[in-house]
Formats: sequence, C-alpha cells, structure tokens
Amino acid sequence: MSSEEIAREQEHLSRVYRRFDALREQTSSGLAELLRASTAGTAQARIERDTAHVRQAERLIQLNAAEQGLCFGRLDVEDGEYRHIGRLGILDDRHEPLLIDWRAPAARPFYLATAVSPCGVRRRRHLRTDGRTVVALHDEVLDPDLAEHAPDGQVTGEAALLAALNAGRTGRMTDIVETIQAEQDRIIRSDHQGILVVQGGPGTGKTAVALHRAAYLLYAHRERLARRVVLVIGPNAAFLRYIGQVLPSLGETSVLLSTVGELYPGVVPERTESPRSAEIKGRSTMAEVVAAAVRDRQWVPEEVLEIDHENEVLRLDRQTCVRVRERARETGLPHNLARPLVVREIVDVLARQWADRIGADLLGGPNLLDEQDVEEIRRELREGPAVRAALDELWPVLTPQQLLADLFSSAERIASAAPGLSAQEQRLLLRRAAGGWAPSDAPLLDEAAELLGEDGRAARALTERERRERLDYAQGVLDIAIGSRSTDLEEGLAEESLSVHDLLDAGRLAERHEEADHRTAVERAAADRTWTFGHVIVDEAQELSEMAWRLLMRRCPTRSMTLVGDVAQTGDPAGTTSWQRVLDPYAAGRWRLERLSLNYRVPAEIMAVAADVPVGLDAAFQVPRSVRATGVHPRCWEVRSAELPWRLGEIAAREAAGLEGRRLAVIVPEARLVELGDAVTAAVPTARIGEDPQAPSPVVVLSPKQSKGLEFDAVLVVEPAGIADGSPRGLGDLYVALTRATQRLDVVHSGVLPAVLGRLADGRPADPADLDC
Repeated sequence: MSSEEIAREQEHLSRVYRRFDALREQTSSGLAELLRASTAGTAQARIERDTAHVRQAERLIQLNAAEQGLCFGRLDVEDGEYRHIGRLGILDDRHEPLLIDWRAPAARPFYLATAVSPCGVRRRRHLRTDGRTVVALHDEVLDPDLAEHAPDGQVTGEAALLAALNAGRTGRMTDIVETIQAEQDRIIRSDHQGILVVQGGPGTGKTAVALHRAAYLLYAHRERLARRVVLVIGPNAAFLRYIGQVLPSLGETSVLLSTVGELYPGVVPERTESPRSAEIKGRSTMAEVVAAAVRDRQWVPEEVLEIDHENEVLRLDRQTCVRVRERARETGLPHNLARPLVVREIVDVLARQWADRIGADLLGGPNLLDEQDVEEIRRELREGPAVRAALDELWPVLTPQQLLADLFSSAERIASAAPGLSAQEQRLLLRRAAGGWAPSDAPLLDEAAELLGEDGRAARALTERERRERLDYAQGVLDIAIGSRSTDLEEGLAEESLSVHDLLDAGRLAERHEEADHRTAVERAAADRTWTFGHVIVDEAQELSEMAWRLLMRRCPTRSMTLVGDVAQTGDPAGTTSWQRVLDPYAAGRWRLERLSLNYRVPAEIMAVAADVPVGLDAAFQVPRSVRATGVHPRCWEVRSAELPWRLGEIAAREAAGLEGRRLAVIVPEARLVELGDAVTAAVPTARIGEDPQAPSPVVVLSPKQSKGLEFDAVLVVEPAGIADGSPRGLGDLYVALTRATQRLDVVHSGVLPAVLGRLADGRPADPADLDC
C-alpha cells in the first residue's frame, strides 16, 4: 500500500482522535462536576444525580477501553462515499459521522460483503494501527472495475484474520471486532427473542460470538439491558479471567461475569467434592429432595408435645399439630412465610387451654375470661421461652444454608428426604466434615431459598424504626433551631421573619440524612438473589446440570438467552448431550439452534487427529472445517511408565524454551494432576499447576476440565488413555484436550494409545532426546 494512502488514513485517524479526546475531556469534566455537587436536595434529585453520575462514569470507562484500535476499517460504497468503522460511534462538530460503531446497521457490510454479494461495497479496507499511528492497510476489492488499480490485482481480506489467528496467546481472550466473519455476524445480530443456541465445535469462535452478541444487544437495547444487566456464565474462574477483558474492550460494563457456583450471594464455592457427588446433586430429582427436606422440618409429635409454662404443663396432641400443619401447607406460602399462621394457631390453642385452666382454678367453674384476657394470655405465651422452643421444633425459621447443612450432615435426614437414591448415593451426599460449599451446592441453596422464602417483617420493622429515628432526630434539630432564635428582635419583625419551619420540615431534613445506594446495577445484581437479568449468556452450556438450569431460568423469566456450547465436548457427568432435553421443559417452541461450521483456532493438521475421537462419542457429529493449515504435524512421544514424570519435565522444558514468549499447556489426567504437575514445575520453575486468575503463566499444567474453553499456542497431551478412561465421558475430555492448540500439538504416553488416536499410532514414535525445538 502506498505511503500516500497511509498518510490519508493517518490524517483521518488524527481527526477521529482529536474528537475522541474532546469527548473524553468533556465526560471527565462532567463527572468531576457531579462529584463536587452538593448532597442536598430531595430524594428524587439525589436519585437523578446518582444516575447521571453512574452514566458518566460508564461512558468514561467505555471511552478509555475503546482507545486502542479505535478505528480498524473502512468501507468504500457505490455512491463514492466512504465510512470508517470502529469500536464506537463518533460525530464531528457538524454531527457528521467520523466513525461508525461496528454494531450500527451501516457497519454491517464490513462483515457481510463478498465479491458475489458486495452489499453496495466497492472496497473493504482493514487498518492496522500501533497506538494512534496507522502502520499498514489491507484492501479487499469487491468491485471488478477497481481490481486493476489494486496492488497485485486483488488483495484478499484474509490478512487481518490470519494475523489474528497466528498471533501468540497471552492468557487473555481478545475481541474479534475487526475479524468477525459472515456466519458469526449473522448470529451476533440475530433478532431472535427467545433462547438462541449456538452449537459449534472447538475453535469455531462460539465464545467470541456470544460476547460480541452481548455487546450488540446492549447497543440495540441499551436502556432495558443496562438497567437489568446482562449475565455471562462461564465454567470456571480461569475462564472468566480469560474472557474478562473482551466486553470492556468493546466499551460495555453492564455485564456480570460469574460461574453457576457463585450465583448464590454470600456463598463462596471453595469445597471440593467427587464428580459422582456433583452429578447426584445436579439431577432434577434433587428439587424433590430439597422439598422433602423442608417438609421433614415441619414436625409433628408422635402422640403429645408437652410444654412447661409457669410451673404447669400444656399439651399439644398430634391431631391438633397435624391440622395446623396442613392448614399452613394449604396456603401455598413458602415455609418461613407460613410460620406466622402456625404461630397464631398454636398459640391460640394453648391460650384457650390456659384460659380454661385459669378459669377453673380461680373461678371454680366455667371459664369466664373475656377476649381481652385471652389476648393477654396469647401475648404472654408468644414471649414464653418454652412456647418459643416448641414453635421452633414444630415449624422452625430456616435459612437455605441451615437447611442443607443439617440435611447433608445427617444420614437419617438424607434417607428420609431422598428415598429414591440408592444407599451408596445417599452416602455420597453425607458430609463427614462441616463447613464450606461446593459449586454444585449453589443451585440447591437457590432451590431451598425459593421453598423457604424470607420473612421480611423483621427487616421492614427495622427500616421503619430507622425512619422514625431519623424523623425524631430531624424534628429535634428543628426544635433546637427554633428555640435558639434571638429574642432581641422587635415583636413585629419577629412575626414577619421566616421560620426554619417555613423552609424545611422534619421529613425533608430526614431525607437528606438517608444513605443513598451508590452501587451500580451490576453490583446490585450480584448481591440480590432474586434479581432478574435482561439477558443471560452461558458458555460451555452443555456442562450445566439440570439443577443449574432451574436456577438460571429463575434468573431470566423472559427466556432471553444466548447459549453456546458443543454437546460432543460434554465432559461433566451432570451435563447433557441434548439441547432439546434441557430446553423443552422451559421454552418449548421458543428456542432456536444455530451452527458454526468453520474452525478458526485449530490448524487442519491437528484437527485431522482430533476428528477421529468424536466417532466414539457421537457418530453423527460433524467436525468443523479448519480455515488454515500450518504445515506442522502433531508428534507422538513414547516413554517408559516409570520414566514418565521426569521425561515429561524434560519435554516440557524443551518445548517451553522454543516458544519464544508463547504459551504452553500440559494437559494430564485429572487423577495425576498433582504428580505430573510437580514434575513439570520442577523442570520449569515458572510453570503453574492450574490457571491462576491473577497471575497467568507461560506454562500451565491442567486437567481437561480446567482447560475447557481456553486456548494455547502449544499443547502437550499426556497419557491420553488415562484421560479417556478417567470418567464416563472421558472421550469428550480427550477431544477437548486435543483441540486447545493454535499452533502445535504433541502427545506423550507410556502405554498403548487409545484406538481413536490411530493416526498417531501409525507413525513412528519419537524419542524425547530427539525433540527439535
């Protein structure tokens, strides 16, 4: 590309950045002014000011995030005009577009136009920039009349895509806004109102599509989604760190990133458990188990419950307790919300019993106490410790944590609530040590919260008490102000003077002392279990359990969702291999399946090996077609079993030395993660076992489950037979492990290779000593 063309693009880019800097300065000044503003005013005024503050802050974040790679493309259209495409829209002083947001309809031809269907585009230009400097241009000429003017005839538009695919991995996913392909763009901009399922094999860009769809929906439905927040669910913390910068780089902040295990506020899922235990907890039948556990806590005595009261014994027979329990259940109220009815009926029974006894003792005949006397007896009984203890036994107030902790710590409670589980399965649910929650517990806690409900009367009473205290304090301040007025004023002048009461009343003064909620919508959503999200995106959706789906559907009653995954890669025993089975119970007829067919991550040489694995998993699976070949074929290293740990360390060290700043993943059977991880870290001190969300390392040792959704420049798959035999869905785990590499794949084994890796077995095994770096 000529230097003159680059200079012209540089001139336009400079205009864009001058306007960009002015917008950022204006936004920053407005934010500073809001921060300096007085906190006085009505509650409504403070709300409006806080809202403006949040919007200005989000706009500043958006501008800062978009600065790098602000302008990345240009369209030359048929009318002789051209449009520059970038991360956000910018207008000049005359409100003419200097830069068009990539999500705007006018920018769509940048992703869809082809020589066969040019969409009115004569030339598509990709700009490569370094900071604010244009360093290269790549043109794709779509009009045959312009082809002769292009250098070397026609320059394809694949340069930007191939450059992105061949770039080294940093441990952070980057946006693909510059290289979105036509099949991806169609899904990103889909107007489907229900659940959109994106099925795609490894490397098809389904995660990037989902995240860019979130950015597009926030652009198209800003007011609603920014207020209700978009929820993005990932399989683990490492994955969330990996994708964490994508949406901010696109200028979007109204997004909550979370795992399913983190969706119950106040609970940190730190407890480890066996895959078998997690699978049991993920079954839909656990909803019945939790419901049965609640019912079991609504206790009735076998015969009579005796209650000591003022040196006397009051009695509740079983029939009375059963009648009260059934009345409470018939209301349909959650357990805790039904308790006031139980308290009222039980106390009434006891009060009548006590009144009859008092009447007989004191009056020597029939009970002549009036209703006011009986009501006083009711009050005394409600406050009596023995009666309160009896009520807690009959119908206790429960938290979800208390309910499940009591359930899982008692073999008897488990047997009563889960008679449908085998004795072995019941033992797997039993916790020998108290404390801590596993990720699979979050859906159960949420289920319990729905069944228990929260008695908000105490919270409402506290709020009202605090309000009254603020009012009393404000009235006292006003009274002091009135009492401290000067008495030296002439009587007539004093009568004409304005009083503080004329300008301010106690209610308004109290409002000024209310503590405003300055949290963003995302922060409020993260802290509120009952929050309903505007849109939900789930990555690796095939791994979700049936109980996890129940939780997510409660979070999104509108069923506005984008689900991405690959049922051929399902590795979790609680996961699914059928979208229809998990979605039809919630949205029959309201979900649509889209497929991604092109593999952008994995080179053809690696996919030729991995393609054989799904045959044993799903004979109908269609392998995605790789868009590139690197000429580098996978290698197979065979070592003796006893030598595997130190030989693996040697291989990993040599591989790492040849990466030149790129990333290597060593993927091993989960059962041998610590053993083989220690061997690698001994040989490569900078290596880490497991992805550290805070400190990504150039060399990491992972289990197949930990590697899911991630990508690396080079991958060592160790003991593939151990991976395949490691779980009921081990072939899916092996398929995942083989498809994480963007450049090079090596397999290290000490035994017979699985039959599905026949392509590697047919070749001559290499000796680690001959490893060519």
